[in-house]
Amino acid sequence: QVQLVESGGGLVQPGGSLRLSCAASGFTFSSYAMSWYRQAPGKERELVARITYIGGSTNYADSVKGRFTISRDNAKNTVYLQMNSLKPEDTAVYYCMFRTFRSSDYWGQGIQVTVSS
Repeated sequence: QVQLVESGGGLVQPGGSLRLSCAASGFTFSSYAMSWYRQAPGKERELVARITYIGGSTNYADSVKGRFTISRDNAKNTVYLQMNSLKPEDTAVYYCMFRTFRSSDYWGQGIQVTVSS
C-alpha cells in the first residue's frame, strides 16, 4: 500500500525557515521523481518543486526559486523541502506526490504551513 506522510509544517514568522519531510512507503521510492505541491485557500494547487529519481535534477516554481530547496534521501525513502525566507504568501497546505509509470498520481494527506507575525 502506497503511503506518503508529510511532517514538519507549522506556524513561522515571515523570514523564518521550515523543513518539510515526506516519508514514503509501499513502492520503490528510488525509481520515481518526487514533487511538492501547495494549495492556498481559494487557489488552485500548484507545483512548488520537483526532483528526479536520483536527485540529479530539480525544478522550482518561480515564486520559490532561491528560497526553497528540494532534496531526497533514497536510503531513507524520504523527500524534503527546505523553505527559507518564508513569506506570508507561502501560507498553504503542502503536499508531496509522485506519478507512476502508468500516470497514476499518489498524494500525501497534506500539511499546513502558516507564515504570519
